[in-house]
Amino acid sequence: MAETTKIREGEELDTDRLGSYLHARLDSNNHPIAIEQFPAGSSNLTYLVKAGGEELVLRRPPFGNVVKTAHDMRREFDVLSKLSAVYSPAPKPILFCDDTEVIGSEFYLMERRRGIVLRGKVPEILADSEELQREVCRSFITNLAALHTLNYNDAGLAQLGRPEGYCRRQVEGWTKRYFATKTDEWAELENVIAWLNDNIPGESGASLIHNDYKFDNVMLDPADLTHITAVLDWEMVTIGDPLMDLGTTLGYWMSPQFGDELMNMPFNPKLLMANITRKDLVEMYEAASGRELPDMLFYYVFGTFKIAVIAQQIYARYAKGLTKDQRFAKFNRFVAALGRIAATAVARGSI
Repeated sequence: MAETTKIREGEELDTDRLGSYLHARLDSNNHPIAIEQFPAGSSNLTYLVKAGGEELVLRRPPFGNVVKTAHDMRREFDVLSKLSAVYSPAPKPILFCDDTEVIGSEFYLMERRRGIVLRGKVPEILADSEELQREVCRSFITNLAALHTLNYNDAGLAQLGRPEGYCRRQVEGWTKRYFATKTDEWAELENVIAWLNDNIPGESGASLIHNDYKFDNVMLDPADLTHITAVLDWEMVTIGDPLMDLGTTLGYWMSPQFGDELMNMPFNPKLLMANITRKDLVEMYEAASGRELPDMLFYYVFGTFKIAVIAQQIYARYAKGLTKDQRFAKFNRFVAALGRIAATAVARGSI
């Protein structure tokens, strides 16, 4: 299950002020509220708010955020309001607050979904069955393909992005983000950046894309691990090339040859990664989407690079003292490792 913990130092919320705000807007019968934190995740912060017998989930930007467009709560709330009506794994949002005096930032509340999030240790039934492992991965990829087939015009989400030129904008945009937050010299990663900018493909299509689709953002039904009960963290959702979305998923998919440090990262489903390859995931996507995919090298390298930039942005925030979260103290090592992985893929010429 997605478990909660005590709130990390420096990420506390004003319980009294939040309680007063919610009591005026929700049918909570003036019950005192209690707040716990979902400890996983490294971008937007997620809390469990309890009032009486009701449980809601609160999302807010990270402390120290200085770029509102990178953590736009209103956008995320509006997307989920429309998406949850046509895509059942998307949680339903309930209330948006733009009054930064309440907790120090904008935030929104959404329904709580329950399920297993595969991080590190997996349920025994999954560990004992390679067939089930494959079926869980197939469901995971089939769900991504299903998202890509949604009619974003009918859902009222066409304004989310501009499909034409998407691949180029992504490469150039993430390149700028990297250099804007650079703290170390990583030659391999910067060689990858040059390669990406020299090899940008045209768009393969346009669809609604999650942009951070990984097992860490998916909840599974404990009674049927092949059933997805929720897809979380929609902050980067847009309209763009679906292969760029799949490329990010492949970028998160580590291999045993990358070493124990990356395989054992707490948000990685190590067992699945040890037994299912990136090539397997591509074949599952082809079967689910009914389309033959081109060579996925560019998309995989881009996804790996993008994840490196996300890690770099988080590490830069820690290095500047904008967060005290000790999980981020060594994120620069992940930046370096992801740069090596991407450079090796380029040299090898395959995913």
